[in-house]
Amino acid sequence: MQDQTLTCRDCGKQFVWTAGEQEFYAQKGFTNPPSRCPDCRKLKKAEVRENRKMYTVTCANCGKEAQVPFEPKGNRPVYCNDCFKQSRQQPGA
Repeated sequence: MQDQTLTCRDCGKQFVWTAGEQEFYAQKGFTNPPSRCPDCRKLKKAEVRENRKMYTVTCANCGKEAQVPFEPKGNRPVYCNDCFKQSRQQPGA
């Protein structure tokens, strides 16, 4: 793989897609090159996060109120950030 120069579809600026980035994309199973430059990708991600609908839930572990970026369906427990992190640190979780 070699570095490739691509053109951003949003701002029209040229950017380099490095061989290392191409390897990363391949490892993740991505088949298309990025269509936005790194700056426009950051802006797009920030825009999506800003416009994301958040849902208020009660933590299934501690009972604290929390905000989550998905609509709970009721068939699985939902945790606050602290309890979720704790569950990830426990062996077998």
